[in-house]
Amino acid sequence: MDYLACELLRDSEVPLYEQLYDYIKGEITEGRLLEGDKLPSKRKLASLLKISQNTIQTAYEQLEAEGYIEVQARRGYFILPLTDLEYIESKMKNESSAVGVYHKEQTVIYDFHPSQIDTTHFPYDKWRKYVKQHIEPVHQSSLLLGDNQGELELRKEIAQYLYHSRGVTCKPEQIVIGAGVEVLLQQLIFLFNKDTVYGVEDPGYHLMMKILHNYGYEVYPLLVDRQGVDIHAIKKSPIDILYTTPSHHFPYGTVLPIQRRQQLLNWAIEKNDRYIIEDDYDSEFRYNGKTIPSLQSMDRGEKVIYLGSFSKSFIPSLRISYMVLPNTLVKSYKEKFSFYHCTVSRIDQNALSGFMKDGEFEKHLNRMKKVYRRKVEIVLNVLKYFPQLEVIGESSGLHVVLIVKNGMNESELVTRAKRENLKIYPLSNYSIIRRDDKEPQIILGFAGIREEELEHSLKALFKAWGMDDID
Repeated sequence: MDYLACELLRDSEVPLYEQLYDYIKGEITEGRLLEGDKLPSKRKLASLLKISQNTIQTAYEQLEAEGYIEVQARRGYFILPLTDLEYIESKMKNESSAVGVYHKEQTVIYDFHPSQIDTTHFPYDKWRKYVKQHIEPVHQSSLLLGDNQGELELRKEIAQYLYHSRGVTCKPEQIVIGAGVEVLLQQLIFLFNKDTVYGVEDPGYHLMMKILHNYGYEVYPLLVDRQGVDIHAIKKSPIDILYTTPSHHFPYGTVLPIQRRQQLLNWAIEKNDRYIIEDDYDSEFRYNGKTIPSLQSMDRGEKVIYLGSFSKSFIPSLRISYMVLPNTLVKSYKEKFSFYHCTVSRIDQNALSGFMKDGEFEKHLNRMKKVYRRKVEIVLNVLKYFPQLEVIGESSGLHVVLIVKNGMNESELVTRAKRENLKIYPLSNYSIIRRDDKEPQIILGFAGIREEELEHSLKALFKAWGMDDID
């Protein structure tokens, strides 16, 4: 067999290797893969599914460990007899098999996902006050449809906030509010021609790539080094629009140097149809030095489209994101989207507007900066006792990247953690281009784990990896 018709959901919180594992297991237990069938080689399947061979290796190893498949030297992976598997599946249904419980009803003790936030410090009482204000009869207008770009008062508050915190210069008329960055990106691509070629960072936050692929656009992954996206790779490519995270690269947390920023702006201004989409990911949380100015603040050619969100700075469930369009695109947006309605509830928009206007958002943000600073200090304090670990991106954001030098490969690290009910996320989940890193890299989110449990969770993970701290 040279292929598997497996569709992986790259925006799911379920790791890619686990999705592949579940798919193959289902094909076996449902009888679509039969005893003796050979699975595709890791190389062929990696090429077909556009994922790393490490991801496939992890899935295959888990299937082998549970007895679904076997590896034959120099030949590959083969399906084991179904009669044996029926016994396993029967035990799973009766919830008496450790294998069944592990994969079907596993309780994750600690989830190190980089998108998690700390919810224990949310200002419930204050937020309730602002929401309640806008469901009173005096605010009946909030029950009707509003401005298609979002509430003007909220856009005014966002414009003021961005100017003071990120150096972004814009008018409320340039701001569009939407229910998540993905909604705004889908609107954005319709402002450009269908033959537009896009570039994305790799590794990176591949939401843009997933959306573009869904619409059939051509996308170029661009390798990222320790200083950010490589300008030479951009110049060699045919891309018209670059999607980048210059102030806090995901996942490395690096800041694009001023020289590269200027080179990017110079590249964009060379042609009329070139633009840069600046996703200001996690920019609010910086622990060393001053806040990094946005790329948009340097733009004098109306070439930067700025994206931001309240998902990390406030709460992700609010689903309020925004984009700042260059003046050159505002007219086009109004013409093409005049019949669209804003995708965010007016009640939520007005509540957030009042929350910001009264200074409550700034207070909450300052409080969370202190919370996350303490957490990153705990992480770094634990890590210094483990010489097998190197950390990247500790100066900002809500996660770090660990380079693990304990002799294990990526799949072994993921499997060992999972056995202890710990959920971790390898760098390969966020990479398209095959990397030749000597040591595996793990993206470790710390924000969603309670402060008093953070040290214990880290030591539990490192113990699962067979590592003991130094005395």
